[in-house]
Amino acid sequence: MVTGANGCGKTTLIRIIAGLLDASSGALHLPETAIAYVGHYLGLKDTMTVRENLQFYARFTSGGRDRDIDADLERMQIRAHADQPARSLSAGQRKRCALARLLFQPDALWLLDEPYANLDAEGLSLVDGLLREHQQQGGMAVVVSHNRMVPDDLETKTLRVEAWSDVL
Repeated sequence: MVTGANGCGKTTLIRIIAGLLDASSGALHLPETAIAYVGHYLGLKDTMTVRENLQFYARFTSGGRDRDIDADLERMQIRAHADQPARSLSAGQRKRCALARLLFQPDALWLLDEPYANLDAEGLSLVDGLLREHQQQGGMAVVVSHNRMVPDDLETKTLRVEAWSDVL
């Protein structure tokens, strides 16, 4: 769990871990592992339907190629929206669609930037359940949040990020 105030560098840190940004100094050493990243920009193609977005993503992950997309949509409680273009979804439905991609990579290191944002109570429980199942299967996740903590029953380590100006 990575916590801290808005603007302190949590998103930057997770983007460095994901390999999307280079660190200005220091080094990051990760074991050889697949990475599943869900950030602020959810990576959905607005003109494609929910189902098409997931089918497209499944082509790029070994765990996604043989998935039952309808079962994943049902699990994420967005099956009723499967044939709608992503642009027509609410923010919470878009988040659920993006989070559904995690089901395709159960062995990956999950990097989740504010996974609870824009979700209703059922959506929050879905994220908790995904994290719980991932950990029970031996998976690890780096979760960035400034306003919600992961469930107490998960084994966690917390890193509090302070803004550089606070350190000086």
